[in-house]
Order: sequence, then structure tokens, then C-alpha cells
Amino acid sequence: MAKKVKVNKDLCIGCGLCVSTVPAVFEFGDDGKAQASAGPVSDEGAVDEAIASCPVGAIEEDK
Repeated sequence: MAKKVKVNKDLCIGCGLCVSTVPAVFEFGDDGKAQASAGPVSDEGAVDEAIASCPVGAIEEDK
């Protein structure tokens, strides 16, 4: 089953690491912070890497 992710806007610092790692899933919003696409993620390995490398732990699975 494909996972869904979300970005905690209160924690996000807009560093862009997730956007550069998985541009098919993450993008910058109008507020300069990352946001995730609404649908399920197909490349779970890349998303797991983005989750692990977020310097503030702002990316989490959306259950």
C-alpha cells in the first residue's frame, strides 16, 4: 500500500532538501515552506530518504 506524507508547516524551515530530493512529491507553497502532493506516494524509498534527512523532522506519514 502506498504511503501518504504531510509536512508540518510549524516545523518546516523551507530548506528545500525534500523538494530537491523528491520533486515529484514535494514543492514549495506560497509561504516558502514545503508541501506534499495530496495523493499516495509511488517512490516510497525516496520519500523515506526525505523523511530521514529533513533537518527539523517536519515530514511525517499521513495516516
